[in-house]
Amino acid sequence: MSSADSWQILFWSSFAALAYTFLGYPLLIGVLAKIAPRPPAKSRPAHPPSVSVVLVAFNEEARIRARVENLLAADYPAGQLEVLVVTDGSTDGTVAQLRALAHPRVRVLAREQRSGKSACLNAAIPDARGEIVVLCDARQRFAPHTIPELVANFSDPALGAVSGALEIDPAATGVGGGVDLYWRLEKFIRASEGRFSSTIGATGAVYAIRRDLFQAIPVDTLLDDVVIPMQIAVNHRRRVTFDPTAPAYDPQTTDPAKEKRRKLRTLAGNFQMLAQHPGWLLPWRTGLWWQLLSHKYSRIVAPVFMVTMLTGNAALAGEPFYRMVLAAHVAFYALALLGLALPALKWKPLSVPAGFVFLNLMTVGGCVNWLRGAYRQGKW
Repeated sequence: MSSADSWQILFWSSFAALAYTFLGYPLLIGVLAKIAPRPPAKSRPAHPPSVSVVLVAFNEEARIRARVENLLAADYPAGQLEVLVVTDGSTDGTVAQLRALAHPRVRVLAREQRSGKSACLNAAIPDARGEIVVLCDARQRFAPHTIPELVANFSDPALGAVSGALEIDPAATGVGGGVDLYWRLEKFIRASEGRFSSTIGATGAVYAIRRDLFQAIPVDTLLDDVVIPMQIAVNHRRRVTFDPTAPAYDPQTTDPAKEKRRKLRTLAGNFQMLAQHPGWLLPWRTGLWWQLLSHKYSRIVAPVFMVTMLTGNAALAGEPFYRMVLAAHVAFYALALLGLALPALKWKPLSVPAGFVFLNLMTVGGCVNWLRGAYRQGKW
């Protein structure tokens, strides 16, 4: 085999991997959801099950009261709904705000030492009184119908968990616009997976599980909203679905400056999950292995394929076709760099490349952070 052949193999295999990750898998799962749909048998139960909303909060004095009142305002039978707030070693007035609320359907689990969200969930979920546990965050708001829509999915006995839809306002920057496009694609993938078989993970801001299917997770877990549903799917053979009619509204726009920390932590969590749960990729253990590989893990190696594709392209630039492709390559990254340098420009030819490069840079940063143990303590 000549060196030119080797470079061509490198270029085209890298191209194929990237094309499958960002275009092929979304198209494939979308087609499967259309030709072989298995939507959950969703219906409003005549006798609604008891529900516990579990909210973990750290130093949320400014918004905790309004958030709890928002949850209590759900269009759900009052006698069947409780709110359990776990304060994770808060040093501000979060606990005082909750005590002042003095609502009979609100319980507070005040932990003196900060231990991280996963440890709080391990303590709170077994203590929940509801058959169904709804998990959420302090920043977002639910619609009155969010909780009823989530719960209606559990009329299907095969269902173990359901994710709602996180609605984010349009981005204030061009790069954020590119990230918005990625988030719309992500929601399409989750909806398609849930309709075909099971969604890989959930949206941490709005999802629900059957309490009796919960298993404690390692206290340093970064992606509780993926690990908890995956444990339900793999260990209990129950389905996980996505319900776009159950929204959580986020007041923050997709701003790269605000997204950076969250994405770094989330992407580090994918590396952590791969290391802690390698058995989930074994075909004889779960039929979800290829969805997990395609949806989550192919993305964390995408930066490698971006580099190898560009390297192979440069090595083949002596040929007219590859020289033309290299020019397109250079133009794409030039537009991305310009979009990153001028985030105020909300122009798609800049924002889409910039958003794509931004997310892949965050993947590299997430890997570095995971390798150096930046999140080892399980803290937020």
